[in-house]
Amino acid sequence: MIIKRIVNYIYGYLRIVVEGYYIERFMNICRNKGYMMWNIKKNNDIKIALNIEIKKFKDICRIAKKTGCHIHIKAKRGLPFLLNKYKKRKIFALCLFIIIAVIFFSSNFVWNIEIIEENGIEIENIMEDIHKAGLKIGELKSNINTKEIINQVRLNRDDIAWMGIELKGTNAIVKLVKADKKPEIVDEDEYCNIVSNKNGVITKINAQDGTANVKVGDTVSEGDILINGWMEGKYTGIRYVHAKGEIEARVWYTMNKTIPYNTTEKQSTGNVETNYGIKINNFKINFPKGVSKFNFYDTIETENKIKLFSNFYLPISIVKTTNEEYENVQKTYSVEEAKTLGIQEIEKELEEKIEDKDKIVNKNINTYENENSIDIYVTYEVLENIGTNEKIVF
Repeated sequence: MIIKRIVNYIYGYLRIVVEGYYIERFMNICRNKGYMMWNIKKNNDIKIALNIEIKKFKDICRIAKKTGCHIHIKAKRGLPFLLNKYKKRKIFALCLFIIIAVIFFSSNFVWNIEIIEENGIEIENIMEDIHKAGLKIGELKSNINTKEIINQVRLNRDDIAWMGIELKGTNAIVKLVKADKKPEIVDEDEYCNIVSNKNGVITKINAQDGTANVKVGDTVSEGDILINGWMEGKYTGIRYVHAKGEIEARVWYTMNKTIPYNTTEKQSTGNVETNYGIKINNFKINFPKGVSKFNFYDTIETENKIKLFSNFYLPISIVKTTNEEYENVQKTYSVEEAKTLGIQEIEKELEEKIEDKDKIVNKNINTYENENSIDIYVTYEVLENIGTNEKIVF
């Protein structure tokens, strides 16, 4: 039905009013003949308004006469009437033709690239790699080889598990699934050692297969062998195995910061200035309001692309530039305030690096007061499993 109405708008239609005592008979005859009527509104028992196709108007007039009803045209709508209205306005017609031609021509290009990442997990610098692979704004769609672009991007990156590209209208939809970073898995049939992946002091070692190379209390560095991938028997001699076992160690995370007693901080005033511009592909036209009245401000620019339909973008964007004013406020901390602030900042950053916070067994804080600042050192002692498999190469 919607498609038929769109077609009727292209060919034109009439809004008519029918009056008479036999409107019900008139409507029944029209329906039986299959005439398309829509947007029907009954004002009273003898008056009704409705839309009809132009080509059926004469037939409907004959039915109205037969049923003793009167018809008058309330409105003429549709493309033919619109063109007829402006047929004497040559400039308008020329502009309309140019606009239609530009839209038709631009439909052969990609004017927007939409990135859809699974679960909203952001993949860094992905747009740059997509551009390098050949998918760019303004690229002719017939020149875009989606398979080749996908292969090239995945070849250059190891953090993408799946990638798909779909061209809809002038929109290129890129769907991505991020790959989980997993340690290299050594096959069970391969001979391997277990080596340390961190510096620490061994607190527990349990060698299930293989020969322990360290003992509790030993200090190890990253890359040291913890369990050898071989075993020696009195009668069997040396035989190689796939080393297995659990190794726990004390690991230390350390960070330091210097917090000045006197500092300058940015503080928003809440005042903003807004300016707009138009961007046609890479050419930008600003509508300036003059020099900003703010002395200190941050500039935020947002770009909204114009589209006719859900996936039909035009090479035109509205650019909104917002200046947010701030003032520099002098802030003075006491020694204790500076110390507390520094410790909180360091602890937050350290705890983001530690996977299991329940394994933190000790926290050490050292501070050193200077004339104008305080140096803060925070160390977390954590119990962690530090073993990882490493294939034995003969």
